[in-house]
Amino acid sequence: MPEFVSFSDTVRSFMDIFMQRSMRSWKHFARNSGLSMAQFSIIMQVHHGGPCSISDIGERFETSNAAASQLAEKLVQSGYLDRTEDPKDRRTRLLTLSQKGKDFVEESIRERYRWVDELASHLNLEEKEKVAEALELMTEAARKLQPAE
Repeated sequence: MPEFVSFSDTVRSFMDIFMQRSMRSWKHFARNSGLSMAQFSIIMQVHHGGPCSISDIGERFETSNAAASQLAEKLVQSGYLDRTEDPKDRRTRLLTLSQKGKDFVEESIRERYRWVDELASHLNLEEKEKVAEALELMTEAARKLQPAE
């Protein structure tokens, strides 16, 4: 009789594979686009967090404002980010995604999840339904654990 595998072990095993595949896809995508992972991370920070300042980037990535500014400047010059005036403080500039940046993010997300389609092709309809039901339960439980912002 096979040894029982705990729920946590099963989830952790999937998370390990998911993160490895996901990060490998993103790293490959960033490298092929000519961006460093730091630059790629800044684009994703702006995508997920909305407009931000250089100091926000410095704090988020635990780096100096000078280093954050250099990375951001390259992204502005490459057309991925735009600088806009902060409506709350005219002395501050905010970084926002340009259309090129938005298109880049969409493409990177498609690339990141491409392997899920490959994975799904190895499951039959009944298995897909079971997995989808289980993931819906997990997603709902995870949402309940999200801290209030």
